[in-house]
Amino acid sequence: MRVFVSIASYCDPLLGFTLARAVATARWPELLHFGIVDQSPAAAPAPVAGDVSPARLSYMRFEPVYARGPCWARAIAMSLYDGEDWFFQIDSHMDFDPHWDERLIAQSLRLLPGRKGFAVSAYPNPFVFEGERAVKRPTTDKVLFHVVKPGASFEPDHPVLGFEAHPLDSNQAVPGYHLGAGCLFAPGRFVQAFPYDPWFYFHGEEQALAARLFTHGWDVFHMPAMPIYHLYNNADSGAPPRPLHWDESHDAQRAQTWWALEQRSRNRLQALLAGEPLGVYGLGKERTLADYAVFSGIDYGARTIEPRAHRTPASSVSAEPPQGD
Repeated sequence: MRVFVSIASYCDPLLGFTLARAVATARWPELLHFGIVDQSPAAAPAPVAGDVSPARLSYMRFEPVYARGPCWARAIAMSLYDGEDWFFQIDSHMDFDPHWDERLIAQSLRLLPGRKGFAVSAYPNPFVFEGERAVKRPTTDKVLFHVVKPGASFEPDHPVLGFEAHPLDSNQAVPGYHLGAGCLFAPGRFVQAFPYDPWFYFHGEEQALAARLFTHGWDVFHMPAMPIYHLYNNADSGAPPRPLHWDESHDAQRAQTWWALEQRSRNRLQALLAGEPLGVYGLGKERTLADYAVFSGIDYGARTIEPRAHRTPASSVSAEPPQGD
């Protein structure tokens, strides 16, 4: 049961930590294949095959000045896939529970029968650094269910929405209508069915992918006790803030600004949700966006959001929710 682990990293000093932890905690590290797109200066340390042994490493590097955003990098990382049984897309600042691979595979095998396809996804629970020690701070050991941020609504000029994860008191995987691009586990055929759209920048990326999956007849699930943790880029992380692609000092070095890429990305989401023909990056025909509105409470055609889209579908544990990075 080989697993391809796709990582797009941008000037991230925790890339090496993430790789080391993924290998050290895996049940079957020899069956992992890391596909990494590292957007870091040439002087920064680069991982080598020995760093992930006995796993396999495929690695590409770009100077940050030539980087074009997270989705562009994820599309390239996905191209390094080599026929593995499972596809796992994560961020470059993650921690893991013991035997995370076995647990994700076991959950997925329970979901597989009778379904065209699915993805197990979440905005993961956080971890922080206390000195040099990584400390997990889970919000819940149950499900983290994605909802539209309370109070969020459609802007008149674009359909991008904000989402966050709320604890849901469930010991079973729960169907969801949104996903986290930085923690997404699916059968390997996901790569052929949903090639990553490099014309997206960052905002709206997850909405687009969720709409593509739904309309192609694939399902999203949030599982209990997700064995993956995320270092959120805030004052509580215990780590120095990592640079982002849109930081002003980085953006000033490029001929095309992040805002130009963001505007193009918003237009791309508009086109997708309008049903324009985008080839392999377009909507499917198994289910419609009207069906999605009934399922989720988010109506892209009418630009309305029902109250239920802002809350979990059952009783939840009160806690501060993790949000999309």
